[in-house]
Amino acid sequence: MSLHSLKRLSGAALLTLTAAAMPQLVSAKTLTISWWGFNGDKLNEFIVQPFQILCGCELVFETGNNADRLNKLRVRDGKGVDVIYLTDSFSQIGIEEGLFQPVDRALAPNIAGLHDIAQAPQGAYGPAYTIGRVGIVYDSAKVTPPITHWNDLWRADLAASISLPGITTTAGPMVVMLAGDKAGTSVFADPAPAWAEVAALKPNVVKNYNTGSEMINLFSTGEITVSLAQDFSLGQLQAAVPTVVWAKLEDGDYATLNTVNIPKGAENVELAHQFINFILDPALQVVLGEQGVDAPSGRNVVLSPEAAAKWTYGAEMIAGLKRIDYAAMNAAKAGWIDRWNEVFGM
Repeated sequence: MSLHSLKRLSGAALLTLTAAAMPQLVSAKTLTISWWGFNGDKLNEFIVQPFQILCGCELVFETGNNADRLNKLRVRDGKGVDVIYLTDSFSQIGIEEGLFQPVDRALAPNIAGLHDIAQAPQGAYGPAYTIGRVGIVYDSAKVTPPITHWNDLWRADLAASISLPGITTTAGPMVVMLAGDKAGTSVFADPAPAWAEVAALKPNVVKNYNTGSEMINLFSTGEITVSLAQDFSLGQLQAAVPTVVWAKLEDGDYATLNTVNIPKGAENVELAHQFINFILDPALQVVLGEQGVDAPSGRNVVLSPEAAAKWTYGAEMIAGLKRIDYAAMNAAKAGWIDRWNEVFGM
């Protein structure tokens, strides 16, 4: 299928492809979804409008960042929304606090077509609808030799040239784990050596960033030449600074999974399963990947070479990703925030 054809695959055409995989249509209802709201126009075109037509229902939304939306769900004791999108670090918190219910795979058969890492990343709960990664980006015109290992962040030639993600972001706590790896100890069992390495990294750090746009601006103004980043920001970053590249790390990137769950107080559980099945349809995942919305998590989704180059995509790349023990990380994070602020003076 050509890219031109894919761009036209919306509305009725998309419904034709997905209807065969969907359960029987339901009567008019309201399905409440908690998500970030990024790419609003494309989400409306390729997800919202087609699903509303297909289900005979109305979708309404609660938007915001991971922490805010999870906290709202916590305050409401798992009620108020039927489906919630979260990164895996935050969905792990929701699972531990008993805010979600298991997802019935029989009611969402498209889960079986996902990469193994995405089918049940946190047990019986929600699947990952997209797979991403955290790695190192650097300005290849200014950084030599190339960055090939995580430990390169500590190189003396990178003094006053790095931005790290803030400790409360998705990628921030990974810095502490990287420091533990460099020290050769478990940051959970013996944190002192890791924090000594974090302190040793400080001379290389210009600023901690809290949003992707902030990180991109630091590259654009020349204040930094290296950063940790999530892959969804790469396209915008390279548009701003074309010489920025994604480092080919011999010790591997870290996986980030965006999950979709059903809260324990959901009022429309059957419809929530239908929605999850819909967004995992391979045909829709092709469209979203080609349109720059999300990387596919489907095992048999085929993207054009141009689209594939933008994403965490393909069995080989996905098999090489490193996973994080979010249960252990979340248990330690509160203390890490205090230590981090002591090191960086925030």
